[in-house]
Amino acid sequence: MKNFKDKVVWITGASSGIGEALVRLFAAKGAKLVLSSRRRETLEQVQHSLGLTAENSLIVSLDLEKNQEGYEDEVNAVIQHFGHLDILINNGGVSQRSFFQETRPEVFRRIMEINFMGTVALTRAALPALMEQSESQIVAVSSVVGKYGTPVRTVYSASKHAVNGFFDALRAEVWKQKVKVLIVCPGYIKTNISYNALTADGSPQNYMDPGQASGLSAKKCAKQIVSAIKKRKREIYPAGAKELFGLYMKRFFPGIFSVFVKKINVR
Repeated sequence: MKNFKDKVVWITGASSGIGEALVRLFAAKGAKLVLSSRRRETLEQVQHSLGLTAENSLIVSLDLEKNQEGYEDEVNAVIQHFGHLDILINNGGVSQRSFFQETRPEVFRRIMEINFMGTVALTRAALPALMEQSESQIVAVSSVVGKYGTPVRTVYSASKHAVNGFFDALRAEVWKQKVKVLIVCPGYIKTNISYNALTADGSPQNYMDPGQASGLSAKKCAKQIVSAIKKRKREIYPAGAKELFGLYMKRFFPGIFSVFVKKINVR
């Protein structure tokens, strides 16, 4: 997909961080945008700051935790407004900052509902519309901890491993319909994800981790994602040297990595 002008791009988690950065990049390229998150007022601020209008944008409030009924109504609203859908970017999610044994079971369920079940439900609802296009793409924003687990990310890591497995399998199913699937595995990105990360009792952490504070900018991450969409890549890793080193070690020296990961400070 070389040209994004007038392409309809749906971005979840669009109110801040990577999602907002993607909105800005796609808007500059002339795409028509669907902005989703739980916070409609924040989406309206993003829409207003970019001078987006009803002609080239649509706000669809979306709570990925409430996925039991599916998202057919939301997909229908997009199709009624724009007539079609070209790219779905599953970026919404929540992280974790708590040791497994201290964490309440309802926190486990909430993380899985938002990061995995909600993403799957939205993808399922949107897939028929994507299949109608001559070319379309699904993007899943996962994490490097979808490749290897670290302390205080037990259930978050599990949810991202599930995302990776699901979209790998989906790619093998939808290629005949010319639907491309890109999995994005970021490392530390300087966003509010650690502020909003769930702690053992389900409350947000409310501060930024040192690793997050020194991570890649959301803009740099978004640029890599847009480039990967253009090039129809299958998987990318927008991450710093330490996270990329971890990927390399896990793949080629798993025994050494298992010792290394016990000692890293991920807070």
